[in-house]
Amino acid sequence: MTTFKLGRRALIAAVAAIGLTGPALAEDQVVDSIHFLIPGGAGGGWDGTARGTGEALTKAGLVGTASYENMSGGGGGKAIGFLIENADSNHGTLMVNSTPIVIRSLTGVFPHNFRDLTLVSGTIGDYAAIVVGKDSPINSMDDLLAAFDADPSGTAIGGGSVPGGMDHLVAAMVMEAAGKDALAVKYIPYDAGGKAMAALLSGEIAALSTGFSEAVDLANAGEVKIIGVTAEERVDAAPDAMTMKEQGIDTSFVNWRGFFAAPGLPEDKLAAYQDAIAKMYDTPEWEDVRARNGWVNIHNSGDDFQSFLEQQEQQIGDLMKKLGFL
Repeated sequence: MTTFKLGRRALIAAVAAIGLTGPALAEDQVVDSIHFLIPGGAGGGWDGTARGTGEALTKAGLVGTASYENMSGGGGGKAIGFLIENADSNHGTLMVNSTPIVIRSLTGVFPHNFRDLTLVSGTIGDYAAIVVGKDSPINSMDDLLAAFDADPSGTAIGGGSVPGGMDHLVAAMVMEAAGKDALAVKYIPYDAGGKAMAALLSGEIAALSTGFSEAVDLANAGEVKIIGVTAEERVDAAPDAMTMKEQGIDTSFVNWRGFFAAPGLPEDKLAAYQDAIAKMYDTPEWEDVRARNGWVNIHNSGDDFQSFLEQQEQQIGDLMKKLGFL
């Protein structure tokens, strides 16, 4: 009898030790499997978000298995259409998307919008930032606004998206909130964020509208100065970078990324997906993925996600009308 008790204790200790270093036990599993539908090609932001989320969920034991499918086309519209048209056979699928689902729906790039899908959860975000070169005489948003007042056409703001795209809208939103005429802002588009950053460093533009995560490494290396961030509070990755609100500019913006499911998803499946994602935030596996990618945790689930998207749609829509894009 004593031998049995000692053996049992040893077994419990061994299992506990394995649990400390191995994956979570099956009893932690919330969802058997998830198929991630990615509306763009490999290596992009959507692809990284889906694969990183799947990695964290499976390694943490919250999801049994994850699979991935890239479906490019129509600015994301092909994947959205596929999910809607094949709703009954896609209850095991989560599609990743982000702010462009709002912008492209408003502009009619595709006929659907987020209301045609089941909203699961906003998951991560990347704030926007206004950046200047390290040798620029501009050191704050007040300095940029003064330069703009003195010479609007000579104070060009660049970005890595087309006119009416996200970088342009953020620049216009910030200037509008600062009491300036968004239509007077000279915006210069570049093919991608890298080319826009090169234009800033060469002095071709006075300032750059870009994603915070794209600017933070260069800022920490002393190559650029972040003069304003569209976050509600300062971001840990660059604690010296002031928010717009701290500088009297009452605006905030985040390029969120999150997950949607097919219309008509059963309530129990929706609840399970939302539960798995909510629990993911407390795992070291997610923190590894998040830190590696420089993401900010922004968790909006269910009705909160709906309200967030409706607010962003209103904000972006009003601005696009003013700029003549709607």
